[in-house]
Amino acid sequence: MRRIAVINQKGGVGKTTTTANLGAALAKNGLRVLLIDLDPQGHLTLHFGAELRDGQPSVYDVLTAATPVGDVLVKVRDRMTLVPADIDLAGAEVELISVTGREVILREALDPIEQDYDIMLIDSPPSLGVLTVNALVASTEVLIPLQAHFFALQGLSKLLDTVTLVRQRINPQLHVGGVVLCMYESATRLAGEVVDDLVKFLEASRGTTCAWADARVYQTSIRRNIKLAESCSFGQTVFEYAPRSHGAIDYARLAAEVLGETISTEGVGTPNAVAVSAPSASALAAAAPTPLRVGVG
Repeated sequence: MRRIAVINQKGGVGKTTTTANLGAALAKNGLRVLLIDLDPQGHLTLHFGAELRDGQPSVYDVLTAATPVGDVLVKVRDRMTLVPADIDLAGAEVELISVTGREVILREALDPIEQDYDIMLIDSPPSLGVLTVNALVASTEVLIPLQAHFFALQGLSKLLDTVTLVRQRINPQLHVGGVVLCMYESATRLAGEVVDDLVKFLEASRGTTCAWADARVYQTSIRRNIKLAESCSFGQTVFEYAPRSHGAIDYARLAAEVLGETISTEGVGTPNAVAVSAPSASALAAAAPTPLRVGVG
């Protein structure tokens, strides 16, 4: 199972949106996808309309009560399974502070279901605490959603420091796979400058032993698109809610890149004006079921 942690300690940058819709795109490519909601806000759980009932176990029970992860799984779509979360998870940081081996609890809990899924995406909290460290230890790859703002680059350095520490001390397989630009507005000069700085920084690391030596800025950026914001209030992915929107097209193309499929840029002037060569990825923007309101949000 390929294990990817979707991480940025800054809130509101598109972590949950990316986890949900990239996961949906990968499932449409035929992969068995495991999604883990590791944010106490539980937004990924809400995104799929999977609010927990009283007494229903969650990732909090996995971390603090040794509940088998198989007991908390919720099937949310065809080939998509969720480990849900709710506000109880906020107490895990305090409860685990004195627990020996607290950093590896999630990784060890996932081992029994390793063969049941092809890929895992973890929606991480907007912090660099115990929960985020568990996400990094349980993963081998980091995907960083980033807005093209100056302060986003400042926060990136702290995140990379944390990745480095986890790689050195606990998880030597951990590496940064790439950075995906979210809520991207290509028309602004600031966006272009931030992207240029980011690309230069990553290029300077080539040939080194740092955790981001092979990282890239994904060619596909996620354009600012109201359909992405609307879809979660219907408990749907963007492919269900607005399959022909920019949001659906962008996440389909991002999925193709994550899977290593070829993206053509011939005659292209912007990061998003690309064509997906693989039929399986281009089919993701095809018509989907009519949206059905489920009352979330």
